[in-house]
Amino acid sequence: MAHWTGEAEPGHPWWWEAAPPVPDSDDLPKTCDVLVIGAGYTGLSAAIAAHDCGAQVVVVEAGVPGQGASSRNGGMFGAHPRLGWSELERKFGAETADALFAEAKPALEWTRGLIEAEGIDCDFQQTGRIQLAWTPGHFETQKRLAKSVQDKSDVAVHLVQRADLNKEIATDKYHGAIVFPEHCAIHPAKFHRGLLEAVRRRGVPVVTHAGVTDLRREGAGRFRVTTAKGELQAEKVILGTNGYTTKPFGWHVQRVFPLPSYLISTEELPSNLIGHLAPGRRMMVETRARHSYFRISPDGKRVLFGGRASMRDLPIKTAAERLHETMSGIWPELRDTKISHAWYGFTGYSFNHMPQVGEQNGIFYAMGYSGSGTVMAPYLGAKAAYLAMGDARAETAYANTLFKKHFLHQFQKPHFLKAADLYYRNWVDRVENWQAR
Repeated sequence: MAHWTGEAEPGHPWWWEAAPPVPDSDDLPKTCDVLVIGAGYTGLSAAIAAHDCGAQVVVVEAGVPGQGASSRNGGMFGAHPRLGWSELERKFGAETADALFAEAKPALEWTRGLIEAEGIDCDFQQTGRIQLAWTPGHFETQKRLAKSVQDKSDVAVHLVQRADLNKEIATDKYHGAIVFPEHCAIHPAKFHRGLLEAVRRRGVPVVTHAGVTDLRREGAGRFRVTTAKGELQAEKVILGTNGYTTKPFGWHVQRVFPLPSYLISTEELPSNLIGHLAPGRRMMVETRARHSYFRISPDGKRVLFGGRASMRDLPIKTAAERLHETMSGIWPELRDTKISHAWYGFTGYSFNHMPQVGEQNGIFYAMGYSGSGTVMAPYLGAKAAYLAMGDARAETAYANTLFKKHFLHQFQKPHFLKAADLYYRNWVDRVENWQAR
């Protein structure tokens, strides 16, 4: 059983030590050109883009800006498609598959450019990201992915054979890896704070605790929107709620579901131990269905470790124990290490495992990032704003990714995840562990 340092209450993200969410709120105006719903990465980027196109913009947030996944994620900054080219071709056609691969590097460069243009101090580092193959079969799949990336995009990529992995990570658990050297690391809460400051510098009101309870069309296409802080009228609406989407947006609720992702931080560790565990100092992810992802903290003193402790709500201490056990299986040297922080956030998953940008019944949206939100949420949030404004910069292959619903997801809560959790824990994980031997 893992021990705790007592530095923070369970549920408090380590990121909030440096950049806690700020509850400051502006007043709710009566009218605007563009109403942005959600003040995470998507909504704030959309607000910047719409404002810079000349619109009068208002942002409303159901809670406190940044209290959700935007300040809770692992801070891994990359944009390659989650699916291989063949699977994308099967789902969306060859033209869209090619375009999605081709858009990966421009998306990464766009969001990196946003950080530079707005002067956001978010501990940005070009560390590269290494995806570690849990089984020999996974490494064969990585070889095919590397070839597709090289053939279809300008993204830099290279393979690491098993014999050379000790240059990247001190463990014998993996069978090879693929490296994306242009991927980066950020402090996600500082990134969110910088986006929020950029929005407020433009004079855009950001209204907290103003969840939308009703939205309807009125005369000439305007929307009358009811929030917890009153009503306003808007010419256009952009929805940027991703894994926190609720009613009255039933169409979107059916197509994106919240999947919890849990993280822990270790206590501060000796620098020589950090150097031994992760000599490559990269962002690290696995191929196994446990979806473990881990990194060294920006200050170089801790291991931050996340993954699928459960697909449903779980007591945070239980989830932390599971993550600690998984981490210790990779790095036995950390078995007696204490936990300082444990928390979770909701990723917004689509049933195609790909984001989409679009418009439905007059509401523009970007969501369903499926674990790639640090780059794709700001990038596609801006695309949604350009689409709403009729700007040619709206063009993106992510408008063609078929945002479909699934018969298993009929209600606001994803009840099917209870069965999925049992299936993965009792079958998929065991099979993958057997294949890894």
